Amino acid sequence: MTTEAFMNLTSRVIQCVIVSAALLSTFGLQAQTFPNKPIRIVVPFAPGGNVDVTARVISAAMTKQLNQTVFVENKTGAGGKIGAESAIRSPADGYTLLMGSNSSLSVAPNLYSNWPYDPLTALAPITHLSSVPFVLITRPGLGVKSMADLVRMAKQKPGSLTMASAGSGTSNQLVGEFFQSVTGTSFLHVPYKGAGPALLDVVAGRVDLLFDQVSSSSSHIEQGRVDALAVSSATRWKSMANVPTFVESGLQGFVITNFTGLVAPQGTPVDVLEKLNQVANAALQDEAVKKSFATMGVEGVGSSPQQFSALIKDDLQRWATLIKEKNIKLD
Repeated sequence: MTTEAFMNLTSRVIQCVIVSAALLSTFGLQAQTFPNKPIRIVVPFAPGGNVDVTARVISAAMTKQLNQTVFVENKTGAGGKIGAESAIRSPADGYTLLMGSNSSLSVAPNLYSNWPYDPLTALAPITHLSSVPFVLITRPGLGVKSMADLVRMAKQKPGSLTMASAGSGTSNQLVGEFFQSVTGTSFLHVPYKGAGPALLDVVAGRVDLLFDQVSSSSSHIEQGRVDALAVSSATRWKSMANVPTFVESGLQGFVITNFTGLVAPQGTPVDVLEKLNQVANAALQDEAVKKSFATMGVEGVGSSPQQFSALIKDDLQRWATLIKEKNIKLD
């Protein structure tokens, strides 16, 4: 190698080192100054459901932790597709997050061939926030007091009972589809733009039943506005110990838990993700959050990004297997 060639090579190496150092410095500075403006958490469903309520409780605690506003924006439609896609197409800077759940991270991507993103490659998991089972509720005056009563009525009048859901392709619907498959019943599906509006119409008596998260239905159950027939946890759920499980009611293996968690667009700087993870996990230890979760019947979790990523991967596979076994199709 000539002296001139050696000098040119050395110059290029030095330039690469300088650029790399500058990039590392920029990322480090970004994490140190983050956040310097409000953070938006997109909820892809209407206000009032489990995902929305959890987001609002956590955002308030994160606001205190960061001394910076963390606010919730509801972007509804297409079973959560519109809001979720909007969030993950946002700049990967940590200022737009998605409040993810089974519906947007593992159920809908398995049900729709044209779902706009792959949860394993398009998202950067932050933390697993909560877990909560589903509860089968019916409108007041339907005339059923147990799961067996409902199955009997549904078989006597196939397709006449109406089943609300948070939207087509949501976990609420899929749990209902699974129930129909294993019990040999048939309901008329009525999709809404979130669990909140669906629940309100069950309370008002406009639809017959809903497979809802315990967190959003618990107060209505306690006040007698709806009847709770069964809960999808492995054992009776602490906040409603008088409600039997689906397993107790005769459906072996009917154990399904809904999760929520924060995710960001892929490409968000690692240092920013780590800071968000620390803040969100700390928010779960806030006494106001613990009190709200206890009232809602929600179990706070907390995790590393890697643990939450593994959960999403496992849940994707679980729903894929169930959908294939039960031949559930929506498109």
